[in-house]
Amino acid sequence: MTKLYLITGFLGSGKTTFLHKLVRLFPDRRLAIVVNEFGKVGVDGVLLSDLEAELIEINNGSIFCSCRLEQFEEGIASLLTLDEPPELIFVEASGLSDPTAVRSILAQSGKFASLDYAGAICLIDAARFQKVYQTARVCRMQLAVADLVLINKCDLAAPQQLAEIRDTAEAQKPGRPVRETSFGRIEREWISEMERPLPADGPAEIHTRDITLQKLTIQLSGFDLNSVEAFLKMFAGDTYRVKGVLSLPEGVYLADCVGPLVELRPFALTGISPAPELDRLTVLFGNGLPAKKSIRTAIPLFPGRSVSIL
Repeated sequence: MTKLYLITGFLGSGKTTFLHKLVRLFPDRRLAIVVNEFGKVGVDGVLLSDLEAELIEINNGSIFCSCRLEQFEEGIASLLTLDEPPELIFVEASGLSDPTAVRSILAQSGKFASLDYAGAICLIDAARFQKVYQTARVCRMQLAVADLVLINKCDLAAPQQLAEIRDTAEAQKPGRPVRETSFGRIEREWISEMERPLPADGPAEIHTRDITLQKLTIQLSGFDLNSVEAFLKMFAGDTYRVKGVLSLPEGVYLADCVGPLVELRPFALTGISPAPELDRLTVLFGNGLPAKKSIRTAIPLFPGRSVSIL
């Protein structure tokens, strides 16, 4: 049997960093990773390409939505029919996904007979949880199906914040393990705590995306490192996440913004296949967050640079 673990967590909770740590707990196992991103521009798959695992990328929608569900099911089926199927499959779901139908999708009669769904691990950004939990419906859905909750980035939160998060997580689903961590650290015994038999669910439900969550793509040219950082700071606070790879005069950089926190770090393209689309950023936001207006307000302040909203 092939075990499948689902990794969930709202935007910026640290899923990709966590997945690097998780994979290294199983050095002698055949592994596969399915990466799902809501935007057209896939970045997480590139960031995970250094791992010794089969990699499938599904972009531009949630794998649990009707628009990408078939592609997700076909991807899982293709892994299970390899000459040497993986022993473990890790699915990193989009931060905007509603995974509440995962058990019934994977339990469909005759589709995935050799698959054992081992449960969902939900990462929480300790510093931003209260705001996200109140404003993003999918955050509650992700927490609801979790078999293990990891309160991540605990180094950025006060003890009172951590206590409130733990109370919320435990109240929603009493008895499940809730662990506190930082930098995506995971212990092997935490995985053992969550494993349980697959319950009998009904037929698969098709989920549509939360209409309060929106996305857009922006194309940039003519920026250098300082100007692109200044540009991002003008609107990042009105988004949930901004992410993409930029080719700048100073080199290639990964832009990764969580709310108002803007991060630009050097990024090596050597050996990465397929290469990511450059100079495109996926912007994710929701009702009450005037991302489009903020971007349009910022554009005229950077003459000589080009910004296109796609």
